[in-house]
Amino acid sequence: MLACAMGAMGGGWMALWANGVVAFWGSVIWLAVWTIRRFTGRPRGNGFRTLEDRFARGEIDEQEFETRRRVLES
Repeated sequence: MLACAMGAMGGGWMALWANGVVAFWGSVIWLAVWTIRRFTGRPRGNGFRTLEDRFARGEIDEQEFETRRRVLES
């Protein structure tokens, strides 16, 4: 009777296989999210563009540009 029950369950291999599938797809999803967050960064809105334009026109110096950029990024 016990051997028949183990044969029906696959000896635990089905449970192991199912856990492996869940772990695989969980890893794939995690890697995709991590990659997107890593390489896209924060979107640069109008504040960054305005700051870059003002720096390019010479309205602000490099020190003021870096100070304001850090404020916008935080």
